[in-house]
Amino acid sequence: MKILQIFLPIILSLVSVPEMSNAEDLKGKPRIVDGDTLWIGPTKIRLHGIDAPESNQTCKKADSREYRCGEMATFVLAEIIEKQWITCIGERFDRYKRRISVCYAGPYDINAEMVKRGWAVAYRRYSLDYIDEEKFAREKNVGIWQGDFLKPWDWRQKYLHR
Repeated sequence: MKILQIFLPIILSLVSVPEMSNAEDLKGKPRIVDGDTLWIGPTKIRLHGIDAPESNQTCKKADSREYRCGEMATFVLAEIIEKQWITCIGERFDRYKRRISVCYAGPYDINAEMVKRGWAVAYRRYSLDYIDEEKFAREKNVGIWQGDFLKPWDWRQKYLHR
């Protein structure tokens, strides 16, 4: 019985099952969909207050060469998270039944980091939370701010909603 008491907490900590610590926190190892969407277990999560280029969206560098900025945004989100478990906080759902959350890797706000690195923009239609990070990225010409791009919502309107 003592062996079970010693090893059970260790075994449980190794199992990759999403954890609900309270009604609004979701913890787990995420599966990344794109630059602003991920899954933890059966829950699809949309990162609150940001909008990243769509997966197949292209942008232009300063020299006008086209590149796959949507794919880059996905890679950067994966780089920020690495193989960490994350915590996502938020109870609201959007019209696509995605949970709207601010997600953290340790103490770091993943949403803010995506905007600060220039691979997402502040989604002012829904939040004013990440305007300072967007200003920083724009001033530093990082990520999509290195050249020309359509805001993700404009790109969706032009190419997805015909």
